[in-house]
Amino acid sequence: FKAENLQKIGAFKARGACNALFSMDRTKLNRGVIPHSSGNHGAALAWAAQLRQTQCTVVMPNNAPRAKKDAVANYAAEIVFCEPTMASREASVAALIAARGSVLVHPYDNNQIIAGQGTAALETLEQLDRPVDMLITPVGGGGLLSGCAIAIKESKNASDMLVLGAEPDAADDAWRGFKNGTRVTISNPKTIADGLRGTVGVRNFSIITQHV
Repeated sequence: FKAENLQKIGAFKARGACNALFSMDRTKLNRGVIPHSSGNHGAALAWAAQLRQTQCTVVMPNNAPRAKKDAVANYAAEIVFCEPTMASREASVAALIAARGSVLVHPYDNNQIIAGQGTAALETLEQLDRPVDMLITPVGGGGLLSGCAIAIKESKNASDMLVLGAEPDAADDAWRGFKNGTRVTISNPKTIADGLRGTVGVRNFSIITQHV
């Protein structure tokens, strides 16, 4: 097990958020950053925004867990609540970007986010004291899975390792798309795992179909 619950802000999302904001020039940072998030990405981006001295606004579904709302607020981000649907999340973000000029940092469909999340697999490979057969990672939007898959498949010593994605039966859009060869864009996930309710991203799905 890779204990990402002990990572900064309590989740692997800290990796991608830091990579995205430390890859951003000051001109963009001065505009402020904005994601939509059920909590972990929002908290991670708010934390990274403090490190980079920029303003962060997080669009969150109004039914997000209280602990995650508090985590985002504790890093001094502005929270804008929306209805708990992907359409509402995206529309709210788009409206705020149009009004303020903020820079979108998508929670998973973003190259810097994917690369940052993939460091979890790079560290895992460094920490293993023997070869293993497979790496299993959860998939919601696909940032962690796609980043880890690239890291594994590009590794000289682990390129033959099997990479598996795991998701709840009632939130299986990634599996259905993988099986049918077409990304699922309409999904109504029924799971207590709020971090796995996102629809798998466009570039994430492409990477997953190639390497997972």
